[in-house]
Amino acid sequence: MDLLRDWFRRSFSDPQVVILGLFLVIGFAIIFGLGKWLAPMFASIVIAYLLEALVSRLQRHRLPRMAAVIIVFLLFVTFLLFVMFGLIPIVSRQLTQLVQQFPNWITQGQELLKQLPQAYPQMVSEEQIQAIISQLGQEMANLGQQVLGWSLASVASVIGLIIYLVLVPVLVFFFLKDKDLMIGWIADRLPSDRSLVNRVWTESEAQIANYVRGKVVEIVIVGGVTYITFIVLDLQYSALLATLVGFSVLIPYIGAAVVTLPIALVAFFQFGWGWDFGQVMIAYAIIQALDGNLLVPLLFSEVVNLHPVAIILAILVFGGLFGFWGIFFAIPLATLVKAVMNAWPRKQKDKKATAENEVIGEAEENPE
Repeated sequence: MDLLRDWFRRSFSDPQVVILGLFLVIGFAIIFGLGKWLAPMFASIVIAYLLEALVSRLQRHRLPRMAAVIIVFLLFVTFLLFVMFGLIPIVSRQLTQLVQQFPNWITQGQELLKQLPQAYPQMVSEEQIQAIISQLGQEMANLGQQVLGWSLASVASVIGLIIYLVLVPVLVFFFLKDKDLMIGWIADRLPSDRSLVNRVWTESEAQIANYVRGKVVEIVIVGGVTYITFIVLDLQYSALLATLVGFSVLIPYIGAAVVTLPIALVAFFQFGWGWDFGQVMIAYAIIQALDGNLLVPLLFSEVVNLHPVAIILAILVFGGLFGFWGIFFAIPLATLVKAVMNAWPRKQKDKKATAENEVIGEAEENPE
């Protein structure tokens, strides 16, 4: 108890720490309490944050902000229309075809499993294969029920999608147009002495901006290159698989491994064992290698390095709390947590040691 009391007294005796703590508590309370209702606004803020870089770049070329906002907004609407009427219909059609193809694949898979006892009688028995087939049948039946339930609930999803399509572009435009006005209005209502909050934001904002914008660019590049590659290799469901590969970069280390399974299954049932199957897997491996060793270092050179365990933990925690957006912002949120931990007051002896080191350093630089 004494240790806890000392930590509480040391931390919250500083008004700056209290202000920072209130900011964090209020922010998370708003997200948890009003997240479902304010989701279109949060999505609009994220998109406007991404587009602000283009607006600022146009302004640096002496273009008025209103003209820059209109140009960037029209580009955003064009991209949105392409996704709605170009990409989504293709992906939906290929997903439907893939679902319809499942029974044939299951039959082929069962025939392959039944051949295993003949090929490897010492390793696999017919009873084990029958048990595996029975278990797979039960799993497919459960999956069918889940798909049916999802389709019945899709009406609400369509209504939500329509709301997003109407509200989000409007909100994005006004966030871009009145950015300075809104920021000034909020700043006027915040405490004037908030140096610790400003320090945390300054430390984490550059990394967050670089990560979010870089991740969007990475999704587009990896998905586009994968789609072109699969089209050249004549792989079925190329748009669907390329979309999965593009979004798999949101989950470092795990996403690429998980998406490997559907790509391998589609390639196997289309081409069988052979060079064509090998070409698909080799091309996918090359794309992942180039992404991890070339594209990621170029896009995320300014992001604070985090340990892989910290990244996976952040994805699990924030993904469980906030779903898709939690996964998308897992690394920025982890960076924010790190900035808060760095700014949080430490033990007094640590401060004294730091001051002594600074004095020693100054004495060494100025011996006279």
